[in-house]
Amino acid sequence: MEAEESSAGGLPQNATRSDGNRGRRRRPRDQDPDVRLSKALSYALRHGANKLGLHMGSDGFVDVAEVLRLPQFKAWSLDDVQRVVEMNEKQRFAVRPHPSTGHLQIRANQGHSLPVSELELTPLLDPSDFPEVVAHGTYLRHWTAIRRSGLSRMGRTHIHLAPGLPGDGTVVSGIRNNCEMAIIIDVAKALADGIAFYRSANGVLLTPGDANGRLLPQYFREALQLRPTRKSQLVSPTLPHLHFCSSPHRERERERLIPPPEVQGGPGFNTCPLTYS
Repeated sequence: MEAEESSAGGLPQNATRSDGNRGRRRRPRDQDPDVRLSKALSYALRHGANKLGLHMGSDGFVDVAEVLRLPQFKAWSLDDVQRVVEMNEKQRFAVRPHPSTGHLQIRANQGHSLPVSELELTPLLDPSDFPEVVAHGTYLRHWTAIRRSGLSRMGRTHIHLAPGLPGDGTVVSGIRNNCEMAIIIDVAKALADGIAFYRSANGVLLTPGDANGRLLPQYFREALQLRPTRKSQLVSPTLPHLHFCSSPHRERERERLIPPPEVQGGPGFNTCPLTYS
């Protein structure tokens, strides 16, 4: 969520994505075959099923045999698909035998831009249903737009949130490990204003946002800089400079950024609407 597909980081489709390793991106053919298969499956099952002619059920499942008949999957077998599903650390996919035919089927657990009406999502109705930290990962270059206009689901059906921060041992999927910032969401305030939240089968927290598909800055509790780079761009010289947080797994320097203004208006910005998370 992380080519990867048609648009990454909330940027226009013709924009270049950077993940902190600009100039060192590997060409697809240089990638591990299992990584390429995982990315191809993510695109097909999240976004491209209709374009590819796949018959997807209302629950998001597609016959694996139908997927493997596509030209772009000719290099892989059923065993390859099963291995990628089992070994995927982020639990992006689920497989099952079809209830009637017994054919093996596969679906993406979350991240769809296609409408999937019967995806297994658990409603989260009370602040007690949430972990202590609900975060959206992003990059320093996007913060100005985000603090002005909030997050948007963009081409997806939901904005993706993680139940914790990278490296804390609580996050399976929902935030990239190389994110430079984490926006912490005030879920109690959002719930009180009628914003819906769900948990996907692999633990990602999802929200459709408001009626315009946005999660406005008024629902940001704070913003943490996880990977300090150009600090002067974001940190006000009148505010305390550094804020330190500890993790059970590692010590990490984070900066508490300027509190976001409660500005409504503008197009909204979701830094990871079509990434490979």
